[in-house]
Amino acid sequence: MSESTLARTILLVDDDENFRTRLAKAFRERGLDVREAGDGAAALAASRDDPPEMAVVDLRMPGAPGLDVVRGLLALEPAMRVVVLTGYGSIATALQAVRLGAAHYLTKPAYPDTILEAFQPRGGGDAGEAEAGGDVPSLARVEWEHIQRVMTDCGGNVSEAARRLGLHRRSLQRKLAKAPVRR
Repeated sequence: MSESTLARTILLVDDDENFRTRLAKAFRERGLDVREAGDGAAALAASRDDPPEMAVVDLRMPGAPGLDVVRGLLALEPAMRVVVLTGYGSIATALQAVRLGAAHYLTKPAYPDTILEAFQPRGGGDAGEAEAGGDVPSLARVEWEHIQRVMTDCGGNVSEAARRLGLHRRSLQRKLAKAPVRR
């Protein structure tokens, strides 16, 4: 991918400062003008006067959820290409992000080049369906990520997570004992 095919400005919206800083450095090394925001309000404020051409938006942040940030950014500049990035991927939120106008939806960890490739227009018919097969996580992976998100929400309490998931505690413990599922 050549740098001439990329837009010049990119906004990184993520509450994880270490991740955002590393990603910003990688994008600057690739010749992009990078702006950073730690939350949705800062992202929208930074984009009002001079909207970026691209944005990477974390799905789960304090304050405004990532999907609200996507909606707000695209309201400011409909031509902006937005990639939603999350550690808690699900098919439902992926569909919702694409319906709102996101160019792509990636789960963490994602490498800088993978993120930049997600901004590229997809060839052929419907842009949302052109390459979906290569980036859609398996159902087992989505289940594993959902279980991890619920475990995080429950502060690691297996009994509470099992109750919220509608599973028997031992069944959940067996699932947790398995290694993470690859894509």
